[in-house]
Amino acid sequence: MRSDTAVPPSGTDDLQLVVSELSRCADGVVSLVLADPQGRELPAWEPGAHVDVCMPGVTRQYSLCGDPRERGTYRLGVLLEPESRGGSKFIHEQLCAEQTLTVHPPRNHFALEDAAEYLFVAGGIGITPIVAMITEVERRGRPWRLVYGGRQRSSMAFLDELAAYGDKVVVRPQDEFGLLDLDEILDVPDSVHIYCCGPEPLIAAVEERCTRRAAGTLHVERFAARELPEAGEQTAFEVHCQESDVTVTVAAGQSMLDALLDAGVDLNFDCREGTCGSCELEVLEGRPLHLDSILSVAERETAEIIFPCVSRARSDRLVLDA
Repeated sequence: MRSDTAVPPSGTDDLQLVVSELSRCADGVVSLVLADPQGRELPAWEPGAHVDVCMPGVTRQYSLCGDPRERGTYRLGVLLEPESRGGSKFIHEQLCAEQTLTVHPPRNHFALEDAAEYLFVAGGIGITPIVAMITEVERRGRPWRLVYGGRQRSSMAFLDELAAYGDKVVVRPQDEFGLLDLDEILDVPDSVHIYCCGPEPLIAAVEERCTRRAAGTLHVERFAARELPEAGEQTAFEVHCQESDVTVTVAAGQSMLDALLDAGVDLNFDCREGTCGSCELEVLEGRPLHLDSILSVAERETAEIIFPCVSRARSDRLVLDA
């Protein structure tokens, strides 16, 4: 994930991990390996999961790109963002081996579902969650193919590792091949589940070309919040938190998260952009207006969860399990 965020209070489940390895794996990309200082096993995770890494003044979300069976370490791939406000710049320029970082346990909003066959489309640092997915799909013995695009071959991480899969991996640097031919790449039957991660223009183009695919066969993960026309159409609404027995009015222009926090409701949160998923709450009553960048178009129609940092209400009142 790419958003620099204010750091909320640390939770009791936070991990204190040491940097066991820090190495360059492509131009502008480092591989970061974290481990427990006492050598204990880390919380389990599944392909598609990410962790929140706390650094001075900011928290950043990074996809796990190792092997989920290796319970002793977490591996991350970190791109140096040109306009970094402290996250990736800290890792690339200041972080050293044996330093300790606070890490929130893994969360997963990009889960690998069971399918007969898989097509992976990765752009740039979007390869990170895909690496773990490929490891798992290969273990299951399912057919798969990866199309991996980037600006230049030298900037594309994990190429040596991916080369072991032979012609299942198609590498397409833009300076050699131009933009990915998505019309050809995505011409696959609905039995194939497509997983895409990368910059917003790539994901938007893939979504546009997959509007007629069977629901639930396209899965995407964004690095940054997408722009939604509905985000500007805000009216006040009421929220009742059933567990806390707190009722608040969310004003037009005010985030639901801020209104709940101001009323003393204890909530987890990180990104405030609808990308990390840490503030997820269950909707018990009412019609949510989903403005996050996590749920798919199909999921937004039926989802019984909401991310209050950005989302609002279509109905006059919501009842949440909080």
